Amino acid sequence: MQQVDNVIIGAGPGGYELAAMLCEAGESTVLVERSAPGGTCLNRGCIPTKCLCATAEAVLNARKAEQFGVNVTFNGIDYATARQRMLSVIDNLQQGVRAVVKDAIYVEGEARITSSHTVTVGDQEFTVAKRIVIATGSEPARLPIPGAELAVTSDDVLAADSLPASAVIIGGGVIGMEFASIFNALGVETTVVEYCKEILPPFDSDMAKRLRTALSRRGINVVVGAAVESIAANPDGSRTVTYQGKRGPVQVQAEMVVMAVGRRPVVPQGAAEAGVNISRRGFVEVDERMRTSVEGIYAIGDCNGLLMLAHAATAQARVVAEDNPALFDAARVPSVVFTTPEIAMVGPTPAALDAAGVSYKVVRKSFASNGKACAMGAADGTAKLLVDEASGALLDATVLGAHAADLVAEATLLVTDRTPLTDLPRRYIHAHPTLSEILL
Repeated sequence: MQQVDNVIIGAGPGGYELAAMLCEAGESTVLVERSAPGGTCLNRGCIPTKCLCATAEAVLNARKAEQFGVNVTFNGIDYATARQRMLSVIDNLQQGVRAVVKDAIYVEGEARITSSHTVTVGDQEFTVAKRIVIATGSEPARLPIPGAELAVTSDDVLAADSLPASAVIIGGGVIGMEFASIFNALGVETTVVEYCKEILPPFDSDMAKRLRTALSRRGINVVVGAAVESIAANPDGSRTVTYQGKRGPVQVQAEMVVMAVGRRPVVPQGAAEAGVNISRRGFVEVDERMRTSVEGIYAIGDCNGLLMLAHAATAQARVVAEDNPALFDAARVPSVVFTTPEIAMVGPTPAALDAAGVSYKVVRKSFASNGKACAMGAADGTAKLLVDEASGALLDATVLGAHAADLVAEATLLVTDRTPLTDLPRRYIHAHPTLSEILL
């Protein structure tokens, strides 16, 4: 038995960042990981998909290079090379994570919470003086439909060494739309089937529709308002997806079916038995300080369901490290979808503001009016801002277009600080020509 100040279960963005903070504060900390350092984000999520997004963007740029006076011959995709690059990036970043947590006691294995102050990993037992922190993340969910086992998940797609000729993606959320964008650019005939009235349900529906239109122009077939009923195997190895459309049942055949209907929490063994409250949907219940129902046990990241984003997990880690609930506010956490074009948002949607009775005005700016966007050949984009009628402060921003993920960073500062937009040109000088001038 070893006595330590903290045991953190899960070495994803929340877990490893918290371990580094606590070690820097001089607290002895055990970091337990059953798989690879970096969690879902680094190994099966954010980073590998962004590597493939970069490959997809390179392909799209090559196809339109002639517009820029560059004569190239496009000879197709070497997916093996693209995938090897992805694995190399993951490996390098894993080494970076190990360096960040060098002062922690890193333990590989499956953790079990045996009481409010003890954790076992294999034959090792740790007595915890200050905190047990659950940071175990999430895993892909599946629809409870006939043939669900015939579909692959995002994990399976990233583990595969080749691409299908055609694919049906069930789910038009962040994961589904990013894979649709990647697949289409890399030559996969792609159909997306989404249950809701519009793709990306948490986003501004108007801007989500604009993205759907842009992706449809690229040749992606997106069906909304459709409930998938079953998946069936065909003699040739392909799959048939049956969904209920507006005019009745519709069938779509493809080589691969990807189940991208969200993620479900992963909870370590023994948590419930130790008295930790688990919600009906399986999430670990926490308060504003990330404390569970058991004193001394905390939960951060996807497993608590507050906001299933890697950077949200990191922010929640700071809440625990500093015991400061003000460090995490879901309303000022940006969300990004790395399709081509990108879409990013921060702040409450128009629907949420309407429900709260907030009076606001809508300001739109086209990328076509921005010199840098035109020079880049990226004039097809829009920024939509929701501005408080009374104070002039920015309430919400949604950006659709090139580098939207980067542009939303300034919008996040404005939403957080509630800076009146009329003060923006007085307080900040933007370089010209840059895409940042779109917000200006």
